[in-house]
Amino acid sequence: MSIRTAYEDSGQSLVLHVQGFFDFSLHKDFRQSYKGVEGVKRYVIDLAETEYMDSSALGMLLLLREFAADQGAEVVLRNCSREVRKILEIANFQRLFRIED
Repeated sequence: MSIRTAYEDSGQSLVLHVQGFFDFSLHKDFRQSYKGVEGVKRYVIDLAETEYMDSSALGMLLLLREFAADQGAEVVLRNCSREVRKILEIANFQRLFRIED
């Protein structure tokens, strides 16, 4: 369970790679991965290595969305597995976030 960060698009996008279970145990690390970041226009959550996410992960995504909106940035969810995409669809997150393959 970990979060790695990387920049794309000449520093315009911050990519957060979530590995393993995306649950409350990652709350602190997830928040620290984007707090204090400036000048980013897009936060990309790469879920390619995410095995499972629970309701606390959905809450963390909503908090990030609020944080990004205050900066005039967007949040994109990328590389969702079938199981993770199903969880996002049940929560109607496709209405709140752009979901990319």
